[in-house]
Amino acid sequence: EYLAIGPSQIHGAGILATEDIPGEVVIGITHVYDPDFQHDYIRTPLGGFINHSETPNCELIEDDKDTDYKKLKTLFKIEQGKELTLKYSLYDICDYL
Repeated sequence: EYLAIGPSQIHGAGILATEDIPGEVVIGITHVYDPDFQHDYIRTPLGGFINHSETPNCELIEDDKDTDYKKLKTLFKIEQGKELTLKYSLYDICDYL
């Protein structure tokens, strides 16, 4: 109810805050574990539309009791109209690039 997919200043479309979101809030599930998929995870729409930033306002977390999911959590307050961002680190980039 406090997120929307909209135009991104980073790339294509992104996840935008439609109202202020406090820090340390778990937004929702971004990835679901499935060993039959590339990198062992299926991205949800939340995971598919969030854009990368070297100075992100969110992070991926795992629940120690249920590692089948990765969730998005805000690092600090995100103001209405701002894009939610994440530093991509789910898998290692190949070593030859």
